[in-house]
Amino acid sequence: MKKIEAIIRTSKFEDVKSKLKEQGIDFFSYWDASGIGNEDLRRLHGYRGTVDTQFIRRIFISIVLRDINVEKTVDCIEKSAFTGEVGDGMIFCYNIEESVRISNGARGDASTAGPGDIKLIK
Repeated sequence: MKKIEAIIRTSKFEDVKSKLKEQGIDFFSYWDASGIGNEDLRRLHGYRGTVDTQFIRRIFISIVLRDINVEKTVDCIEKSAFTGEVGDGMIFCYNIEESVRISNGARGDASTAGPGDIKLIK
């Protein structure tokens, strides 16, 4: 299993969410995030003559899924979050050693199974 974390533009969240759903990835966590990036500040556009360099608003997405779904999920996020501008975001992948679904005790791949993966659930 893998955990995918993605930091994307707030304006691209709905696109990413709908594309993930099309790929069958319909369970993930997300929250508002702020951070400081390595954007070249000379390229940023100001608002009424000012540029706020303190933080950049983004959405943070966290998904735990089976290894067979990793590549399509990363591709989906990359393509749907892309604008071609500086600050499009980042995607990170981590190994998950174990997971347990609290409601039924399913472990490993079975704990992340969705409706289409019924055969994996205990």
